[in-house]
Amino acid sequence: MDYRMLELMAPPDTIREARKIVEQEQVLGVWTDTLDDSCSILRVLINTNRTEALSDRLTQKFSSADGFRIMLFSVEATVPQPEVDQEDETADDTNGENDSSKSDLGRISREELYADVSSGSDLNWVYIGMVILSTIVAGVGLVRDDVAVIIGAMVIAPLLGPNVSMALAATLGDLKLGWRSLKANAVGVFSSLAVALLMGLLMEVDLNSQQLINKTNVSMGDISIALAAGSAGVLAFSRGVPAAIVGVMVAVALLPPLVNVGLLLGAGYTGLAVGSMILTFTNLICINLAGILTFLMQGVRPRTWWDAQKAKKAARTAIAIWLVLLIILAVIIWFWNLTFNPL
Repeated sequence: MDYRMLELMAPPDTIREARKIVEQEQVLGVWTDTLDDSCSILRVLINTNRTEALSDRLTQKFSSADGFRIMLFSVEATVPQPEVDQEDETADDTNGENDSSKSDLGRISREELYADVSSGSDLNWVYIGMVILSTIVAGVGLVRDDVAVIIGAMVIAPLLGPNVSMALAATLGDLKLGWRSLKANAVGVFSSLAVALLMGLLMEVDLNSQQLINKTNVSMGDISIALAAGSAGVLAFSRGVPAAIVGVMVAVALLPPLVNVGLLLGAGYTGLAVGSMILTFTNLICINLAGILTFLMQGVRPRTWWDAQKAKKAARTAIAIWLVLLIILAVIIWFWNLTFNPL
């Protein structure tokens, strides 16, 4: 079981009132410290999947108090360990007040998720450098037909952040995060494509490379792979799994075919490059579509009902757009295979 330490800073009177609310939640532990006459701190040890519900309740009740602030910390271990039956009681405790109070979400809190994901949409020189480096590694791996090198490029995973944050932005109806993510994603994709194109011009691209040829063959099965990769990536991310592991899940369906497009275009194999391009677009669409649906299935919603209404409309619009694009690409894939792969 994963735990979090929730700390609430507020005036002493607010902390005393907040403690009464917290003690009704069957938390694993609660402590109060007085910092000075104007500020006290309430510390709560709680199961990770109960953090969002408690944070929302305290925020709705006390956010207008002077100096109000909630901070969340990951707890690596606690001694003694909480009793198993106490954990079970906490997991089964659902008050039915709102969707966020359900304890079976199986994920980190909305605030932790947003902080982790939104940082991946930052467009800076470090991000661009990581894109360039991963493209070089993937390009060399594709040309040499070296699977291990290609996996190394996936671990770098520069395109992970923008794609997951795009899905989260659509789920929460966060237009600002959406535009940031879209811009970072576009810069990353075009930077990778440009570097791969240059590599294709300078290197000898050998069509005997099985890895290179595999990324030019697109089929309906690739849609399933991309949907699974996107969903698995978001699930792992929302569970707090290290980014490198999540990156492999997403990059396996996105980075290699993108680099393949540039390599083949640079080498003059335009027809093969079209196949890789179709595969790249299909994977990009599937990863974002699966990401939004997975976030929704995990109960990721804004805190307030009016924001929730806006988010519901944004999510439906995004899902409709991605579905239409996916259907169009599925038709293109069918015609492509019918024309170039008659067998």
